[in-house]
Formats: sequence, structure tokens, C-alpha cells
Amino acid sequence: MIQFIVRRVLQLIPVLIGVSILVFSLMHITPGNPAHIIAGENAPVETVKQIEERLGLNDPITVQYFRFVKKAVKLDFGTSWRTSLPVEKELWLKFWVTLELSIYSTIFSLFLGLIAGIISAVRQYSWSDVGIMLVALFGLSMPNFWLGLMLMQWFAINLGWFPPTGWGSPEQVIMPVITLGTGGAAIIARMTRSSMLDVISQDYIRTARAKGVKEGSVILRHALKNALIPVVTVVGLQFGGLLAGSVLTESVFAINGMGKLIIDRIMARDFPVVQASILVIAVIFVLVNLIVDISYRFLNKRVDLDS
Repeated sequence: MIQFIVRRVLQLIPVLIGVSILVFSLMHITPGNPAHIIAGENAPVETVKQIEERLGLNDPITVQYFRFVKKAVKLDFGTSWRTSLPVEKELWLKFWVTLELSIYSTIFSLFLGLIAGIISAVRQYSWSDVGIMLVALFGLSMPNFWLGLMLMQWFAINLGWFPPTGWGSPEQVIMPVITLGTGGAAIIARMTRSSMLDVISQDYIRTARAKGVKEGSVILRHALKNALIPVVTVVGLQFGGLLAGSVLTESVFAINGMGKLIIDRIMARDFPVVQASILVIAVIFVLVNLIVDISYRFLNKRVDLDS
């Protein structure tokens, strides 16, 4: 186990290097001069050149990259070009908002998806199975922003049950979590059904039933536990996707989170904030998948992580 964790942590290094190179390159080849945006449309050329010199934009791109990496290794991401605040301060509060949204959405999708998938597998080819899979297909095909707008129209404007925007109170959490978690719940439901059907047909499940074990215990203790490995993989990938892909949901509900911050700072060419944000997301994504891999060993003792 220790060897596996050390090996995966070492694998994190080339991943972060690749992500940093990709993000750094994309930001620099994107049209638009950050110095010109900071100075303003009608700023004189001398002012723009002074800003370029102060920000180091006149240096070769390789020099700029290694300067960024040198600071990032020390967890120093510099200051925002737009607000002149430390990047860490810019990210901190918005990161926790997005993290909360992703965690709540993952819990919602896991709870709903597992229940729907188990019912669908146990009642294979029944009306409930067909209905659940049709709803899951609809949830999988439905754009998040459209669902968010529909929820806002029905429950915030027409019924007045929830506030239409914002984040913090329990009432403000419900609609964004449903919006972001519905697609994940559909994927988990379909994956749970498929995995459960494979496990239910195994000999040890028939043996457990022949011994008189209660059906609930057969499904939850024997079948579900062994069917969870592919589901856990999906949940891990989904969490990383939610963390990086909450931009539309945050925009619809005016949530001041990390996704909205990245979009705003891309438009403003605020390189330090964008680069630090992507690196943070990449680190969390890799760490979540490390946790997922370790969980395999607890779900199935036959899984050898060190092999």
C-alpha cells in the first residue's frame, strides 16, 4: 500500500508539469495583450510598455515559464494582475465555494444514482426498470444550464420557494446541487445497474439465496459491495469533472466560485490567477483518483495495489 501511494505521488509530478506547460502556453497564445487590458483602451503606448516591463511580458516565454514554476514550487503564485492581491487570497474563498458545491452535488448524485441503479437491477425488465433508465437517459442528455434555468423559473420565480441566486444558506444550495448533480446521478444509476446485473448472476449470489440469506442482505452486503468498484471509479472521475466544470452552474445561479473566477480572469488575461486555479484543480483531481484507487482495496481484498 505504501509503495503504491509513493508511486502515485511521484506520478503527480509529470502530470502537473504537463498541465502547467499546457495552461501557460494556451494563455500566452490567446489573442489579447494583458498590459493593454490593464492600461485601458485609450492608454498611451508608453504606459502599455511600462506595464509589460513590470509584469515581465517582454521576457522570452521560456523565461516566464520557469519563473512561474520556480515560484509555484514554493507555493507562491504571485499577485493578480487585475486586483494586485495575492493569488492565494483570490483563490481561497472561491475555492471553498466550488468545493462545497462539488461535494454536495457528488453526494446527491451518489445517493440518487445508487438507489435508482439498485432498484433497476433488482427489477430487471420491469416497468420501474424501464422508467428509471428512461429518466436516467433524459438526465444524462439534459444540459446543466437548461435544467438550472428551468428550476429557477419553476421554484424560484413561479413558486417562490427558493432564492434564485447566491450561495450559503440551505435554500440557496438546493437548486445548484440538483442542477450539477443530475447528470452524475444518471451516469451512476446506469453504471450501478450494469455492474449489479453482472454480480447478481454470479454463483455465490445464488448460493447465498439457497442458504436462506435474506434478500436485502444478499443485495446490499454481497452484491452491492462487489459491484461498487466501477461505480467508485465513476464517482471519482465525476468529482474531478464537477470541480472543473461547475462554470455554467455558477454562472446561472450567480455563485461566486472558482469556475466563475477562471472565466472572468481568462477574459481579463489575468495569467497568475488562471494558472494557479488550473493547477489546484489538477492536484485535487489526481488526489481524488488516488483515494479512489486506494478504496478498491477496501471494497475487494483481492485487489493488489502494489502489483
